[in-house]
Amino acid sequence: MSLYGYAGKILRVNLTEEKFFVEPLDQGVLTRFIGGAGLGAKYLYQDHPANLPWSDPNNEIIFANGPFSNTALGGSGTISVTAKGPMTNLAGSSQGNGYMGAFLKSCEYDGLIFKGKASRWSYLHISRNGVELKDASHLVGKDVMETQERIQAELGKGRVSVYCVGPAAEKGVRFSVIVGDGSHTVSKNGLGAVLASKNLKAIAVSKGDFKTPIYDQELLKKISKGLYQKAIEYLDGSRHKWGTAGSLGNLHKVGAMPVRNYTTNLFPEHEKMTGQYVRTHFEKIKRLPCHACAIQHNLLMKVTEGPYAGFVGEEPELEAMTGLGSQLGISDAGAVFVLFDLVDRLGMDVNETGWTVGWVMECYQKGLLTKKDTDGLEMVWGNVEAAKGLIQKIAKREGIGNLLAEGVKRASETLGGEAVHMTVCTKKGTTPRGHDHRARWSEHLDTCFSNTSSLEATFATARPGALGLPPASSPYSPWEVPAVNAMINGWHIIEDSLGACRFNITDPHLVVDALHAVTNGDLSIADLVRKGKQIVNILRVFNFKNGLTRDMDAPSTRYGSAPVDGPAKGISLSQNWDVIREIYYRNMGWDPATGKPTPDTLRELDLADLIPDLESIRSVKP
Repeated sequence: MSLYGYAGKILRVNLTEEKFFVEPLDQGVLTRFIGGAGLGAKYLYQDHPANLPWSDPNNEIIFANGPFSNTALGGSGTISVTAKGPMTNLAGSSQGNGYMGAFLKSCEYDGLIFKGKASRWSYLHISRNGVELKDASHLVGKDVMETQERIQAELGKGRVSVYCVGPAAEKGVRFSVIVGDGSHTVSKNGLGAVLASKNLKAIAVSKGDFKTPIYDQELLKKISKGLYQKAIEYLDGSRHKWGTAGSLGNLHKVGAMPVRNYTTNLFPEHEKMTGQYVRTHFEKIKRLPCHACAIQHNLLMKVTEGPYAGFVGEEPELEAMTGLGSQLGISDAGAVFVLFDLVDRLGMDVNETGWTVGWVMECYQKGLLTKKDTDGLEMVWGNVEAAKGLIQKIAKREGIGNLLAEGVKRASETLGGEAVHMTVCTKKGTTPRGHDHRARWSEHLDTCFSNTSSLEATFATARPGALGLPPASSPYSPWEVPAVNAMINGWHIIEDSLGACRFNITDPHLVVDALHAVTNGDLSIADLVRKGKQIVNILRVFNFKNGLTRDMDAPSTRYGSAPVDGPAKGISLSQNWDVIREIYYRNMGWDPATGKPTPDTLRELDLADLIPDLESIRSVKP
């Protein structure tokens, strides 16, 4: 008999031997780790010896859904993916939306773990009829959209969710992504490169017959309606009506829009790039909803003005409008449609792509790179066709693209000199999401301290009020901001464990009620935050076992610099970084001298079994 909210089993796939094993999940494991990112952290820590290279066949990549998957709750098709990733050589935990999480649950699995390397390019097909590893040699070189279409055509009738890698991952581009159900992307820490290193082109899951067992179906329906209403009303209804790019104007207003590689915060041209402008000037063709989605903010659109008029593609998300727009000095929304489509099809992270191309443009402007260095491309600000050409070179690892495929941090270190100080990244090697975090300290700190390779504690800034906690009185306080971040850290990684899109579960109180209705659990917000902190600390210890040091919890020179103009002009967090880091560490229960969780913290979180591993790691003096 299945557990409430779960199928009660994980599918293990040994690609080297082409064998499949079903592993049962008991109530204790599911209660402790919830699902998604929590299960990913469990298996990552449990199965990986220290310092295993990210490209080693034994580096497992874990796909997991959660108790909300395949229910009436909005956005309950989310899948969480965890592995050691190539951008940091540390843990990567990232989510993709669409249908994969729901369809995997409908085939009676709570997760999927890949190990080994297939002898040929392959894709895995899961259906109600079983599991099969199929030949994918005919898909090599195909972009992610064509790959999805071909696999769906091959598998014939019935609904199929396909997540795959593109040409960039096949070439080992470090910031490759896994893309599925259109352009939904598992984007952080190069997890697409991990999948490709196993000769796995795609995962296809046909919708099955298994229904997620629900403890109280009527209560869940009632709560679902409440969450639906909250999702529609979130940000005064802007996300539902205008898409994520509806927030573009607010970003510019507060100085959080990235412009020309953080060299300025002023970009008045942004007004014709907002969701409000695009959705009232371009042609809407249809909505592209995820599983049971409430807000349905994804659109297929046609560009109706400018040099790219007539182009049809998915509307760029906010981070694409900034990363491939203002970050590159490009102010034509139609051009961003074109670049976004290209980056997605090739299978690269839109954030890292933007930071890398923008860095090249600044190097070109300052004479650190010449036209000869860029293979004849004139990399001036705003040059759309040059940006397009460079993106294609990166995906092919052709010419200068071979260097840039390593990511902006490694590329700058190879070039050396002044170029190193112009990168927007953390010292771990991650890059921020598509904002200027110098005007958004909560996300800045979160990016630097995160153990998932992406935002861990915050979501569109810190929201302690939603958890019933007091906010910081100043968004630029080096004392309050790190304390608040530490206080709330744990909630959002629980969201990533539930199996539903964050956009649809914006009210923590209703989320707690929904979890009770699904699983018959009796957990409070505080209980879930504590469980989230357990997951965070497991990943923290994993990262220390794999080379993390205190000094890596810091921004690059440019990332930590003071804006030269705009609302946050002259405000720098770098001058207070030691204070910020110490306050965050202390509030997280980590040793301020090393950044490691203290034995007392691990015991308090019922993680005492991790203490010997942590004590065996040689401390690095700050």
